Amino acid sequence: MIYLLHGEDNYIKNEFLKKIKKNFGELNLGINYIQIDENNVQSIISDIETPAFGYESKLIVARNCGFLKKKNSISEKLAEYIEKSASGNNKENILSGVELVVIEDEIEKNDLYKAIEKYGTIKECNEAKLPELIKKVKSITSAYGVDIKENTASYFIEYTGTNMEDIINEIRKLIEYKGKGGTITKEDIDVLTVKKTESIIFDLTDNLGNKNIKEAMNVLHNLIYSKEPVQKILVMLYNHFKKLYIVSLSDSQNIAQNLKLKPNQTFLVNKYQRQAKCFKEQELRTILDELINLDESYKIGNVDINVGLESILCRYCS
Repeated sequence: MIYLLHGEDNYIKNEFLKKIKKNFGELNLGINYIQIDENNVQSIISDIETPAFGYESKLIVARNCGFLKKKNSISEKLAEYIEKSASGNNKENILSGVELVVIEDEIEKNDLYKAIEKYGTIKECNEAKLPELIKKVKSITSAYGVDIKENTASYFIEYTGTNMEDIINEIRKLIEYKGKGGTITKEDIDVLTVKKTESIIFDLTDNLGNKNIKEAMNVLHNLIYSKEPVQKILVMLYNHFKKLYIVSLSDSQNIAQNLKLKPNQTFLVNKYQRQAKCFKEQELRTILDELINLDESYKIGNVDINVGLESILCRYCS
């Protein structure tokens, strides 16, 4: 059997892999359980052909090997190998005695993809939408006897982001802190949860829009003190203001499409709309131009990037 697990949510991919391992049975690394990565990817066909000595079958897991890229000689060979090993269209006869699991973050529909689509199983592991995530958070806390209200769960997801792996890690801390019978509050989330940089950028922009220079500078300085590279902050601010500019130019019906939001990010539309109203269209265009000019001046050594960034932000809080 061949599986392809792809998408941006590692938690979902890992959970699916756990099920495959559990159904497979006893695993002995190096004998009937082979792990393939970019360092030993050249040996994958040899590993498929090598018997699982003492075992009836073998599980091979190939993780982030770049198989699902357009031009990849190894994936082409593997696709050809799968086609040759096929007996009619019977999935059970593919790669006799071997279960192959290919795990990738990003994919392109090359020959290997088409071969797996034809003879195997493809599982798309993307981040869930907000209602599903809220339901998941509430079910996890409930299992430990801890309560969280729906609006608090929504706030928690906006705070941590929509990646299930991050959500699980952060909700465990809150569950431990509150204990059985406790109720998680927004204040608990503010104190204990690691805030996603994207969410912090929203806070920074909120303060800019409200002309609150002190808080805007506090948010910026906290980002820098947390070892976030200032170049990355500059890029994230540019991308954020670009989205606000797009919102200012967009019809309200097309904002999610124009911002290229994923299905699980559509709840951000209202936040972008609210922030965009705090700036005039020309202001947003000017901020974008100034951020571009700062990047160019910094690269040739004409300005300190920290000072330049603070100057731009202060100018739009005055």
